[in-house]
Amino acid sequence: MTKKVLLFAPAAYNLAETTRMLEIAKGIRANEAANKVFAIQFVSEGGKFEQLIVDEAFPLKCIEPRITEEKIAHIIAVNDEEKLGVTYSKQEMIAKVEGDVAYLKELKPTAVITGSYLSMPVACQVADVPLVWTIQSTWLKEFFASGAGLTDGITIGSLKKIADFFVYRGINLWMWYAFINPVNKAAEHFGVRQYKPILDYFRGDVTLVAEPAEFSGIALPANYYYTGPLMANQNFPLPEEVKNIPHDKPLIYFAMGSSGTPRIVAQIIESFRGKPYRVISPVKSLLETIPDLDIPPNVLVTDWLPALEVNKMVDLSVIHGGIGTVMTAAYAGKPVVGVGMQPEQVANIACLVRKGFAIRVPKSKDPSQKVQAAIEQLLYDEEAKQKAAAFARVMQKWDGPKRAADLLYEKFGGVTNTENKSHLSQVIN
Repeated sequence: MTKKVLLFAPAAYNLAETTRMLEIAKGIRANEAANKVFAIQFVSEGGKFEQLIVDEAFPLKCIEPRITEEKIAHIIAVNDEEKLGVTYSKQEMIAKVEGDVAYLKELKPTAVITGSYLSMPVACQVADVPLVWTIQSTWLKEFFASGAGLTDGITIGSLKKIADFFVYRGINLWMWYAFINPVNKAAEHFGVRQYKPILDYFRGDVTLVAEPAEFSGIALPANYYYTGPLMANQNFPLPEEVKNIPHDKPLIYFAMGSSGTPRIVAQIIESFRGKPYRVISPVKSLLETIPDLDIPPNVLVTDWLPALEVNKMVDLSVIHGGIGTVMTAAYAGKPVVGVGMQPEQVANIACLVRKGFAIRVPKSKDPSQKVQAAIEQLLYDEEAKQKAAAFARVMQKWDGPKRAADLLYEKFGGVTNTENKSHLSQVIN
């Protein structure tokens, strides 16, 4: 029997995005029924995390036009609101869609699974291929329209409504200008549907929400499904110096993903100097542009680490709020200090703040003093620790890769008998 092809299209310059796609693919490979039906193929436009795909022994197509390191740095800076600009011009986006469409017509996949590969949704429309988005609930209108966590401190209802309105308008304007406008121009060029309202861009034929239903509590629209967490589970080695780090003082994990702002990372690292705790910090790649930074003696800077394993070792996590770092810290049951670089990360952190075991520090020119105040407040907060442990037990009931594989099998595997149905009765609609 010829297998149906599932094409995974991650933005391979983003670690969390790439590992989410890999966890779904590994879930399919581990599912005997799904593995008989589906062949897995990855496609990438560029990025250093392509190697992770190769390391997991999945086939990878490197598509043209490739994106340069300079373009990747530009996209990250725009995404983190460090630069005002657009990610792609109209012509760049048209060229990308053309390359994607040519490959889709050659491969003829059953569906495309993506998370932030900007041109692929338009290409799927042009090539008439079903699209599966992998997102988080904090990308949905229901969350952004209620203030995205930015207005949680406003107690007067009428003022909060006004603030929510302007926050939502601001997020839409930023998203439209930086990301969706060039996508819509390409859609117009190819004569397919444009994304209006803007957040409709994240609506697939099927949309996987990579978190437990208890994370934000939002009721999902039709064809949106909670999978549970899809966390990085790559075989990054645990260095001896991390294994053997003394626990004579509290341990803190400081991670900013693959897209943290180097200036802010450096400021926070400097603020750890002389503090009564030790820090494990896999931010080596983010500090490449600051080679002369004097690392404090109580800070261990490393390359990528097995994040869940290290989160379980420490007493508290300081993170940027990407969904991968948030899910991992919560799964490990540790209190969190979060410094979001952009609106979605702020919203992710807000979900943990509402559960009582996190503090959100606003991004600023130098947030390090507020980070230290938050660490001091949370590090010895027994109630926050108990709430973190309680939510970890909720998280651990979910098997994200398996649920995602079950759902894709049901939707695209041609399943007809009820014994192969996934646990969709648990899905919140």
